[in-house]
Amino acid sequence: MPLRVRYHECDGQGIVFNAHYLAYVDMCAFEAEKALFGSHDEFLAHRTDVVVAEANLKFRAPARYDDQLVVSQFLTHLGTTSLVFDFEIRRGETTIAVATVRYVFIDPATLRPEAPPDAVRKVYATLLGD
Repeated sequence: MPLRVRYHECDGQGIVFNAHYLAYVDMCAFEAEKALFGSHDEFLAHRTDVVVAEANLKFRAPARYDDQLVVSQFLTHLGTTSLVFDFEIRRGETTIAVATVRYVFIDPATLRPEAPPDAVRKVYATLLGD
């Protein structure tokens, strides 16, 4: 997912404020969900949802106003009730930050962990390859 750093995302030091990197990751995850299922509503129509259970972010280089970044997402684990994505935020050939986020599938009515329907699991399983 390409994005351009906006002025208001930068702190007094002139670099992207740390919390925005997780927002970038979240934006990428949402775009991936849309690509896989058509829309968030179509994903929810499967009677499942996901919540963030854990997030880890490592900073490698600063991003600054007007930088053109690319956020990439890679599925690394598909469990019974959870999935783990690695994210990479790059400016050209420079890795700005990497993140790992663990999501838990939930029943939207109860907000309790629950295995996703087979149709959802199959879509995500295709991202793992062999």
